[in-house]
Amino acid sequence: MAQPRLALIALLAAVVAVTPLAIDMYLPAMPQITEQLTTTPGLVQQSLSIFLAFYALGMLLFGPLADMIGRRKLAIGGLSAFALVSLLLSFAPTIEWFLAGRAAQAFVGSAATVVIPGLIRALYQENTAKGMSYVSMMMMLAPLLAPAIGSLLLLWGQWPLIFVVLAAYALAIGLLCMRFLPEVRIPRPADSPAPAFFSSYRLVLNNRLAQPLIAISMFASFSFFCFLTAVPFVYIEHFGVDAQLFSLLFGFNVCALIIANFSNSKLVTRFGSERLLHWAFLSGLLFASILVAVSIFAGPLWLTALAIAPLMASLSVCATNADALILIRFPHHSGTATAVIGTLRFGAGAIAGPLLAMGGHDSIVPFAVLMFSGVFAISVCQAWRRWRVAAQN
Repeated sequence: MAQPRLALIALLAAVVAVTPLAIDMYLPAMPQITEQLTTTPGLVQQSLSIFLAFYALGMLLFGPLADMIGRRKLAIGGLSAFALVSLLLSFAPTIEWFLAGRAAQAFVGSAATVVIPGLIRALYQENTAKGMSYVSMMMMLAPLLAPAIGSLLLLWGQWPLIFVVLAAYALAIGLLCMRFLPEVRIPRPADSPAPAFFSSYRLVLNNRLAQPLIAISMFASFSFFCFLTAVPFVYIEHFGVDAQLFSLLFGFNVCALIIANFSNSKLVTRFGSERLLHWAFLSGLLFASILVAVSIFAGPLWLTALAIAPLMASLSVCATNADALILIRFPHHSGTATAVIGTLRFGAGAIAGPLLAMGGHDSIVPFAVLMFSGVFAISVCQAWRRWRVAAQN
């Protein structure tokens, strides 16, 4: 199969970018939302955990539906609903309305993004990791630009403007999908009927070689969301940086992710996802250990940033190659496999906030320890995977 054109890959990345834009664009507006909705910072911060939890729930429903009814319909429908809910969010008069709107926004948005890995699997086949790296690399522009866009919009208006812009973005991408997004149907053997909803999950979850890979993806994402949840505290409250320096530090981490995915896209065809996953895990373990040491000995800002960036890059490569190896195993159930990955990924992300809150706000040691725990769990999963492979052979 011919490799898809760059414009189509960019469109797939633009669809996936809906999620990081919805997560990151409103972060600079949290203090204003707290004030204008007459609520507490804690409740506004919980809107992120609520978003992640309902995004995971949405993937549970829409993943198997993508395998049953097709990916194009779900993408267009999900983007349309996301645009409508985002517009309604801009009129939220109370924190209860706002939290309910964020839940609905995440749920319908998952319908659009859950289809993308399956499309990449169909378009790239055995080079799935390469395609996912391209999409991830382009999609990383969203978290790189989102906080700056949110801050810029606050100069022009109040926090509702951010959600109006999100609605306009989703509507524009939905129209492009109507024109350019293909419906890739996976041929199914004549003696293999379309699976029922729950049997699809049973098939994916019972695959003994896929189970460790699914766990690796989940723990990599847990560490990633620990960073995302804690980064305002680490840089702004603990180290006392201003908004401009925070944007630069955040951008530095995103640039590391872009470089990691670009390198992965070039190296994966030469070395394979198996080897790159192993190298990325070892790199992540090294830099997570450095981060713990720096936090315990109260290291400076620059050393903390230099430990976090390569750690995040390593986690991204781990997740990308683990996801690719999972999807390659399920050519006829890529939507369901994506739902399993996404549900566990964002479910793990949803508990990052409460776990960080339990550690308090007096030190960044709890943050560093949680980051290390995620990487250590990946090492356990790697050992589990090697044992499964050896047992099968």
